[in-house]
Amino acid sequence: MRPTWSNRLPTITATIITLPGDGIGPEIMAAARELLAAVGDFHYDEHMIGGASIDAHGTALTEEVLAACRASDAVLLAAVGGPKWDAAVAADPAAPRPEQGLLGLRKDLGLFANLRPVRPSPALLDASPLKRDRIEGTDLLVVRELTGGIYFGESGRDGDTAHDDCAYSVGEVERIARVAFRSARTKVTSVDKANVLETSRLWRETVTRVHAEEFPGVPLEHLLVDNAAMQLVSRPTGFDVIVTENLFGDILSDEAAMLTGSLGMLPSASIGGDGPGLFEPVHGSAPDIAGTGKANPLAMFGSVALMLRHGLGDGDAAAGVESAVDRALEEGLRTSDLGGEATTEDATRAVLANL
Repeated sequence: MRPTWSNRLPTITATIITLPGDGIGPEIMAAARELLAAVGDFHYDEHMIGGASIDAHGTALTEEVLAACRASDAVLLAAVGGPKWDAAVAADPAAPRPEQGLLGLRKDLGLFANLRPVRPSPALLDASPLKRDRIEGTDLLVVRELTGGIYFGESGRDGDTAHDDCAYSVGEVERIARVAFRSARTKVTSVDKANVLETSRLWRETVTRVHAEEFPGVPLEHLLVDNAAMQLVSRPTGFDVIVTENLFGDILSDEAAMLTGSLGMLPSASIGGDGPGLFEPVHGSAPDIAGTGKANPLAMFGSVALMLRHGLGDGDAAAGVESAVDRALEEGLRTSDLGGEATTEDATRAVLANL
């Protein structure tokens, strides 16, 4: 079991900010609330974010919501975005984007480390597009730097030219490297593009120094991002902890999600300083199935488990949720994205029955 990154004491009573967001978000949040009700006694404070907030307030994230999140024990988010707001941005590039709410929340709370565990359920090994013998035994963690890099650099347009600037400081790389080394069980793989990018050269130099000075007992390897992408599908069991910058982490963790059989299976935790963490599934808002009852809530349930472990310090409850999901899958639970016909309600009932 990996270390628990929580500054909080174990508790069954906590204030959780719930942010259903857009698309299937309200449906999987309702399922998460049912699951949490079976785990402990929590106080919920629900708010808008993303497109729903744009429609109601003209911005993807209000100061009121930020203040509530800062004062909470943990923040649970479902999904943001959709074609309605994409069309508005296409018509007016200055229009607010739903994703700005998520980026603003991460930045305001100082959530610089995104943890994305990838462990295919034994029951879903044949659901992956990769062969069983390639993925069996995979249990890796992607540690993605979350508040720097190209996503937060200067950007703009000048006529028919556009630019997005990527920048990293030594301090930003040091703190994410420490999270990776503390999370490792066997080794850390640092991913960069040091043969081309100056930011990657700084990244590699800094990770190497932090390793030598603070974690010499943890094996470290460096991989270029294109090689890492190839090895993720050719030998995923060879990884333990992958640490990388914002853009590379976004891409590689989505690639790694397919080892589980579906992007709908991957949870995430965003952590940082002494304040609350943010917990959310990696998948999007899936507006095409919103309201149909087909949404897969299992990544949301995985995010609940990460919240219990890393946000509220209750590792036993987290393990119980994860075990219940595994048992439900072993008993045959399959939502439409996994090739089955189970509805969101069916999946929720199956997991609760095994809790």
